[in-house]
Amino acid sequence: MERAIVLSRLVASETDTAAQRLTELAAELDIPAADLLVVAGHPVPAELLPPERDARVMRQFAYRVSYCDHSQLAALEALVRSLPRVAAPGPFVQPAWPGRRPAETRFAAVLGALIRNRGFGIRELPFMGLSLSTLYGMVWRCDPSPHRRQQLSAVAGPLGWTMPDLFAVADEPYSAELRPMLHCRHLGRLFAAAVPLTTVQLIETAEEADRLSVREDHGVWQPVSQGFAEECPDFP
Repeated sequence: MERAIVLSRLVASETDTAAQRLTELAAELDIPAADLLVVAGHPVPAELLPPERDARVMRQFAYRVSYCDHSQLAALEALVRSLPRVAAPGPFVQPAWPGRRPAETRFAAVLGALIRNRGFGIRELPFMGLSLSTLYGMVWRCDPSPHRRQQLSAVAGPLGWTMPDLFAVADEPYSAELRPMLHCRHLGRLFAAAVPLTTVQLIETAEEADRLSVREDHGVWQPVSQGFAEECPDFP
């Protein structure tokens, strides 16, 4: 069965699919289990969510790794997956909702939860070619509009989702001519892999990203990364 059909049915059926089956399906689809639980309307257990981390470090981490090309992202992902999982120093703290107000539509709730699954707030996300007000609006309502396909094309990559998969969850028609705006899913794969990392480990990974990308430090003036989506092997 096509992935898009599976995802669309999960959205429609919500909690009808057992959590254990969703975990198995997530492995089959190569989608984080926490994400598939969200899509199907299930709560996400604490062990699948990130520990409490410094928001400023999260923002710097996302910015600095966005300067890495595909080979550098692959090296960083291998590094991240090799790091030990450190026990949380205190009680688990549920990551904050990334929006300024509660979600009012089903897809806005899913989108906000996907962002939260990675420990990001809106301001911690890398630059995606969308304004902050647009991003806050997407996790509030994200109603169908003439700009919706462009918006989904911008956020799919940093979430580590393929565009057809995210469009299916949004019930938005997908066209093969669409391309990521700035970042492809390979950046988002790194963010998903980094979910268990502590603040200290994020700092170490960001430093390695700088070493690999040879990013220049511009001090107060820091131009945003334009990403490497045009080189993505997903799009011939």
